Amino acid sequence: MSPRFSQSFKKQAVEKALNRQDNVTLKEVADSLGIGLSSLARWTLQAKNQELETISFNKVSRMNKEKRPQDWTLEERLNMIISCAVLDEKALSEHCREQGIYPHHVVQWKLDFANASQSDNKPASRNEVKNLKHENKALKKELNRKDKALAETAALLVLQKKVNEIWGNDEDSSL
Repeated sequence: MSPRFSQSFKKQAVEKALNRQDNVTLKEVADSLGIGLSSLARWTLQAKNQELETISFNKVSRMNKEKRPQDWTLEERLNMIISCAVLDEKALSEHCREQGIYPHHVVQWKLDFANASQSDNKPASRNEVKNLKHENKALKKELNRKDKALAETAALLVLQKKVNEIWGNDEDSSL
């Protein structure tokens, strides 16, 4: 019996699985290809262990050491920012490719660190927090009062309509 799927198909399926967006599950990729999840997972593992016929894309060869940009720790991000600080654009791109990220990730991490340090310089004082809590409490109390007044007004309108339906309108009788 010949294999059901060609090596070429398996390679393409693994490539599609590895290059999928973060919000797409492996199951969804398998379903879109019309194959079982276990088959796709097995092929991916074989590609990772290089048991599947050699695949021509870089992602599999770097799979063991590569991780997603959001999986990097703060320390790793900071070290990457420092190591990239002296690099020109071409060298930066090459270094980032080796690490499995894009240069824009490094720029974003740098901005994140800068924004975090700026917000840390102005911690809220105890009095400020106390005043905000007091203001929040007063606003909630006022909102609750207004909700009750609105509910009462709505109830009065409904009752007024019912009274008018039962006994007629006062305006009708004066004509």
